[in-house]
Amino acid sequence: MTSVQLIGGPTALIEWGGLRLLTDPTFSAVGVHESAPGRPLTKLEPPALLPDQVLPVDAVLLSHDQHADNLDPAGRQVLASVPVVLTTPEAALRLGGNARPLRTWQDAQLSGPDGQPITVTAVPARHGPPGCEPLTGTVTGFVLSAPDLPTLYISGDNASLDAVTQVAERFDPVEIALLFAGAARTSLFGGAALTLTSADAARAALILGARHVVALHVRGWAHYSDGPDTVSRAFARAGIAGKLTNPIPGETAHWPAGPNARLG
Repeated sequence: MTSVQLIGGPTALIEWGGLRLLTDPTFSAVGVHESAPGRPLTKLEPPALLPDQVLPVDAVLLSHDQHADNLDPAGRQVLASVPVVLTTPEAALRLGGNARPLRTWQDAQLSGPDGQPITVTAVPARHGPPGCEPLTGTVTGFVLSAPDLPTLYISGDNASLDAVTQVAERFDPVEIALLFAGAARTSLFGGAALTLTSADAARAALILGARHVVALHVRGWAHYSDGPDTVSRAFARAGIAGKLTNPIPGETAHWPAGPNARLG
C-alpha cells in the first residue's frame, strides 16, 4: 500500500515501497519566518504533526532550502535526525552533513526493507517564470520508481509545464503525482506565480496521465494565492475531479491494490 499524509504546506509523509519519506519539512509554529533578510513569509497554520510523531524516516526529499515555506527553522532541525537528505547540489553545499546532492536526472538508490532497490530521480523544476533562477534559486522535483511499485512524482516548487512534460516523457506512466499547486506569489516578477497555478496543476495531471493527484503547497502560508477550493474547481473544469485528493492537514490518502484512493 502507498500512502501520503499531509502535515502542512509542502510537507507530507510518504509511505511507499516500505520506506517512510518526508517532503520539504516545515514544522515551525505560526508566525513570520524570513527566507532572507527583508523577505519574510507568513505561516498561517501549525503542522498537523510534530517531528516526534513523524520520525523516524528513511530520507527527506528536499526540493530546495532557500525559502522558509519549504524548510522552516524547526524543519531544519529535523534534517539532522534522518539518514539522508536528497536535494539540489546548491542546497547540499549549504546544508552539509547528511545532505546528498542530485543533479537533474541523476539517480540515488535507496534500499527497501526487503532489500528491494528503490530509485529516486531528481527531475526538472523551475521556481517561477523563465529566467527566475538568479532570484529564486535552483529547485528540484523527484520521481520514485521501483519494479512492481507505482511511479510517484513530486513536483517541488515548480511553475513550468515544460518541466512536467519532460518528466512525462521519461516516466510513463506516472501513477501518483504530488503537485505543489498553490500558485505562490510574492513581489518578485510582478507577482507572477512561483509554483503551479490550479489550472496548471490540472494540465500537469493530464500531461502526466496520472491516476491519482495529491494537492500540496496549497494552504498554510499567506503567499499561496490558490487554495484547496481553487484546485478542486480547476480539476472539475478539466473533467478530472475524480483524480484529485485534496487532504486537510493530518489526513492521509491511501492507495490499496484497487484503482481508487480513499481518505483515512
